[in-house]
Amino acid sequence: MGLKALISVPYSSFVCNQNKRWINNPIDAQKNILKGLINSGKNTAFGKDHNFSTINDYSEFKKNVPIRDYEGLRVYVERTLSGEKDVLWKGKPLYFCKTSGTTSGTKYIPISKESMPYHLKCAKDAILSYISETGNSDFLNGKTMFIQGSPVLESKNNVPLGRLSGIVAHHLPWYLQSDNLPSMKTNCIEPWEDKIDAIVKETESQNMGLISGIPPWVQMYFEKLVAKTGKKISDIYPGFKLFIHGGVNFEPYKQRFKELVGKDIPSIETYPSSEGFIAYQDSQTEKGLLLCVNHGIFFEFIVASTFFDGNPDRISLSDVKIGVDYVVILNTNAGLWGYNIGDTVRFVSTKPYRIVVSGRIKHFTSAFGEHVISKEVEEALKETVSVEACVVNEFHVAPQINPSNGLPHHEWLIEFETPPKNMLEFKTLLNKNMCLQNSYYNDLIMGNVLSELKITPLNKNSFVEHMKSMGKLGGQNKTPRLSNDRKIANSLITLSNGY
Repeated sequence: MGLKALISVPYSSFVCNQNKRWINNPIDAQKNILKGLINSGKNTAFGKDHNFSTINDYSEFKKNVPIRDYEGLRVYVERTLSGEKDVLWKGKPLYFCKTSGTTSGTKYIPISKESMPYHLKCAKDAILSYISETGNSDFLNGKTMFIQGSPVLESKNNVPLGRLSGIVAHHLPWYLQSDNLPSMKTNCIEPWEDKIDAIVKETESQNMGLISGIPPWVQMYFEKLVAKTGKKISDIYPGFKLFIHGGVNFEPYKQRFKELVGKDIPSIETYPSSEGFIAYQDSQTEKGLLLCVNHGIFFEFIVASTFFDGNPDRISLSDVKIGVDYVVILNTNAGLWGYNIGDTVRFVSTKPYRIVVSGRIKHFTSAFGEHVISKEVEEALKETVSVEACVVNEFHVAPQINPSNGLPHHEWLIEFETPPKNMLEFKTLLNKNMCLQNSYYNDLIMGNVLSELKITPLNKNSFVEHMKSMGKLGGQNKTPRLSNDRKIANSLITLSNGY
């Protein structure tokens, strides 16, 4: 066992024992976070505009700070971008994180010197939790790789600007730097397909122990490796012992990964975002991700089904319930206040607080009032694939309101790696599982408002071509599972038919 692997075992136990203080006292941790945020923000332009100096508790905070998305905060962000100090947070940001929005175009999310360390600490603690629980640290004997965006940074009024994964690349801990791949030169390649080809060339002869990235792009890397070598990933990298993923639900990719790797590989799920690191998997045996309640973020929640009501209730962590879908609202030590990141989560435990990501508040299908969310389609597909023994690379669900014949329906556009032997049986079972997942959908089917779902198989790489056509291939970009219109569906069908 190498020195890093040897030292990591007692060190992981030490860190995890320290973390139990906030894990076991989450409500106190959140109260302290809110108090600290208000105190730090009271002399900013935002704090003065929202009476921070008069706020003493959460109820007063809610009265003074409304819920906003990026558009609602844009005027403050633009003042910060122009070089003004003390606008959303004290001083100037350490970085601007460049990310794309569905309605706001490019967004510039501030990262402060106070928030940056938590982007790193949470990722590190996820790994240490795994080592502490399992005793497995052999992956540290090999090379580590984080498939990420380019670390090349621009500048905006003397503040560095880039993608989150590229920014994080500049803060890699010293003890990982010597064994980390790909090289800076390769990491800076911009065209995603060229970059993946270069990573394959640079890494195929290495001893990879840990690989991390968003599942669709890691899958692309694995497929290129397998195609080039004719071997399974576990044969190419016998020391590959741990996969870290985030950004999208891993379940739809799991079977394909197993085929490519040649066996199951232990994995850790993380929930990072440009706005802050929200949660990470702290256990291989317990369901859900541990909510990061002591990491510079004060969380609020709104029941997802009420979000579009006139004035939905906001609650703090102490009032959440298991099994309810909530819209996540963030207040951060980078100066985001009452900020709706657009994600929905569901608590699976309150001792400690663990969540699963259930979807996006803007990514749903409800053309007929059914309000189907990502978690439901993913669970339905997972159950169906487990019975029908096929492999799905990617999928997207959209409503078909005006079909050429028959009743309206949901259209599933699926890129199969291995199609089911009987597509009719697959479709019937998938529809049955959807009815079990969503009672409103079931009522519409039973009431003959909708017909059973339809499946449109897509050619290989249709989703890659779609992302390429949008200029969003690679990095942290991903195709939404659901849409309430047919823009993505029509693009996928056109591209699939075009090659």
